[in-house]
Amino acid sequence: MAHERAVVIGAGIGGLVAALKLAAAGLPVTLVETAARPGGKMRRVAAGPLEVEAGPTVFTMRWVFEEIFSECGADFGTRVALSPTAILARHAWSATERLDLFADPERSEVAIADFAGPREAEGFRRFRARAAEIYRTLEDPFIRGQRPGPVDLAVRAGPRGLGGLLRIQPFTTMWSALAEYFHDPRLRQLFGRYATYCGSSPFAAPATLMLVAHVEMEGVWTVAGGLSRLAAAVAALAAERGAILRYGVRATDIVAEGGRVAGVRLETGERLPATRVVANADVAALADGLFGPGAQRAVDPVPMAERSLSAVTFAVAGRPAGFDLVRHNVFFSPDYAAEFADLTRHGRLPRDPTVYVCAQDRDDDGMPSDTPEALLCLVNAPARGAALPPEEIARCHDTMSRRLSACGLTIAETARTVTGPVEFGTLFPATGGALYGRASHGWMASFRRPGARTRLPGLYLAGGSVHPGPGVPMAAQSGRLAAASVLEDLASTSPSRRAATPGGTSMR
Repeated sequence: MAHERAVVIGAGIGGLVAALKLAAAGLPVTLVETAARPGGKMRRVAAGPLEVEAGPTVFTMRWVFEEIFSECGADFGTRVALSPTAILARHAWSATERLDLFADPERSEVAIADFAGPREAEGFRRFRARAAEIYRTLEDPFIRGQRPGPVDLAVRAGPRGLGGLLRIQPFTTMWSALAEYFHDPRLRQLFGRYATYCGSSPFAAPATLMLVAHVEMEGVWTVAGGLSRLAAAVAALAAERGAILRYGVRATDIVAEGGRVAGVRLETGERLPATRVVANADVAALADGLFGPGAQRAVDPVPMAERSLSAVTFAVAGRPAGFDLVRHNVFFSPDYAAEFADLTRHGRLPRDPTVYVCAQDRDDDGMPSDTPEALLCLVNAPARGAALPPEEIARCHDTMSRRLSACGLTIAETARTVTGPVEFGTLFPATGGALYGRASHGWMASFRRPGARTRLPGLYLAGGSVHPGPGVPMAAQSGRLAAASVLEDLASTSPSRRAATPGGTSMR
């Protein structure tokens, strides 16, 4: 590998993991990132005197990071402080309708029975079993493996093959499948919300996304310092293993010569020579030509109509009252179908939105603070190119506040920072604000996400817009798969050592 050099574009978690894995394997690696710090969507923003985690807030599938750190000669548990969450989330539909889900499934069963009756608790048991079956069916062939096609996936699924895949209901929408387990529409709403973890609608996403519920029920952890701290820990280990990390510099062009990658040009005019490039950017940015014509031809475009949801987030320093917040809280709209019709059919902000509130200074005991707390309030929004006018943002804040108030929560804000689809589109160019790449709508959507390799030799992809999908652990896994692809391709193209033929006459 003496003449081989890698450049990673983007310090999102996929790019960080790719840089770490390549550096740990002994490949010279330089990572370039436009922002001043690592993390990508795992970022912090100021709200008055407080810093609020304004990206992902739920950490699951810790095994992904435990394996990555172990493969690179480090112990994840000593580098990142985690604490398990006993209450997965607190849910509310009104001031009197509240339901907690717990890490202990038996506690959840009891809570559901008290909330909606024993029949719904029995449905929850069957739902848990089906979600676990879906996860087990897909973990090895899909989550851990390079992107398969439908036939490849059936083969990789092993003895159960196609029959096993059909049992996980890829052709049924999540909303329809949930009716097999829950008669109470509030519970269908609660578990249907897991589709939004992929920026998708439960009315269009396949039932296979029920596996997200299993992932969360397997454990949710709080990261000391927030998920941006996780990104910093991966970056620090990558640097220890020899990666060069350059922040505050933008890559403008992936240079191709002779039909393959030759380097990366920076906004300063500097050219970094490279035989391998990992692009941790949304696939749409490459397809729109933001990294030059060679990279543009290497991937397929993502039509705007097929992109995922965006969001309007309010990073708040405030004093909540009237509702016992825990760390993760969801306040549901009364009409989920109307909410997603607004988002997906009409392309507008919901008139009565579901609101997620992350109370970042709280744990399971939900003890209130005497000082303003760091709160992230999130409303789903359509990805769009046009800016939301100030009056529409004001309306969004008003409808959000009314939804919270209907459930008994008020927030006295002392400071607020708003990020909407246009701001997300600026942070992550060519996305139109879509936060999760392609929406997971229809059974083929997962197969339309590109894998690590591209049509341009030497160019690889990582991040939430590629296989295996969005979310912190999945994006980390994409970086792991990208690095594995690089190393496999290096091994396949390295000159073979001379060897004597076993038996017979030795030959040069």
